[in-house]
Amino acid sequence: MFDSRNRTPRQGGYRQNENSREQRGASMSADGASFRPRFNPSNNTPQEGGRRRQRITRTAGAVRVENTESRPSFRPRTAQGGEQQGERSFRPRPKHNPSVYSNRKRQEYIKTYEDPTKPMRLNKYLANAGICSRREADDFIQAGVITVNGEVVDNLGAKVLPTDKIMFHNQPVRRERKVYILLNKPKNTVTTTDDPEERHTVIDIVRNACAERIYPVGRLDRNTTGVLLLTNDGDLAAKLTHPKFGKKKIYAVTLDRELDEADEAIVRAGVTLDNEKIVPDAMEFPNEDRKHIGLEIHSGQNRVVRRMFEKVGYKVTKLDRVSFAGLTKKNVARGKYRFLTAKEVAMLQMGAFE
Repeated sequence: MFDSRNRTPRQGGYRQNENSREQRGASMSADGASFRPRFNPSNNTPQEGGRRRQRITRTAGAVRVENTESRPSFRPRTAQGGEQQGERSFRPRPKHNPSVYSNRKRQEYIKTYEDPTKPMRLNKYLANAGICSRREADDFIQAGVITVNGEVVDNLGAKVLPTDKIMFHNQPVRRERKVYILLNKPKNTVTTTDDPEERHTVIDIVRNACAERIYPVGRLDRNTTGVLLLTNDGDLAAKLTHPKFGKKKIYAVTLDRELDEADEAIVRAGVTLDNEKIVPDAMEFPNEDRKHIGLEIHSGQNRVVRRMFEKVGYKVTKLDRVSFAGLTKKNVARGKYRFLTAKEVAMLQMGAFE
């Protein structure tokens, strides 16, 4: 029970009264001074005659006393995240923002499920592993330099499983990661992996992009510019180039003279090339100048756009492919390239792009 007048416990209580508190202060001070606070909160230094500020640490039964006079007083942070005046303001560490092409120079794509019980032709397996093309693989198979599970295989129609151990010249064959690169092809560049005339090729541009053996999907003429896909994914390349899939291509065409209405009607109705009637899906004039034409087409014939206009007496002076299978050259400068995103690869594999 407490006395409400002086807030001291009655006899037998546990709280000391004012007299006992003064006696305790006198016993703690050598010069008989009364009890004082341990430190002055205004300047964080011990007052004269008071006790020094100390930190007591107990570890493993031992007691360590540490002076903390030199420790700065607590200063609250400001609303902007820094400290009060007199202290260095807080600057958050900038977020890591790597360039589009990091040191790895490639992206890791989500690995699609592969059925271990589904057989695959041996030449296709070797091509997917980046050893060579399918035609070259057939030559190697006939030469007897390929072994499957320790046995030489020289049958061109042989099939293997993903779990088989395949050796090429006594070296194990490992499947490569899939790489997908979009190139904005410049002029005077040949769309091939190897040119006997030693001209500048698209492979020369992307040679340092990855360690895998990649190749162009389809072809563009030497002086045709624009979107070109390079990959080592043979299945996807076949889907994008085979006529039955009908992947859309959009070109910006420049003629040597304006296209008159009669010739325009002929081109819209369809032009026969190599016993096949080529009908454009769309044909537009972006401005009043009829020399510049936007052409959408699905045909995969060689030099199809140039030959279509040559059929009606015009020469194509400039040809730029602005879109291929839904991929565009947006934010890719002429002669530069970028890796496809995982979303773009998934869209291509699912056939979501036209």
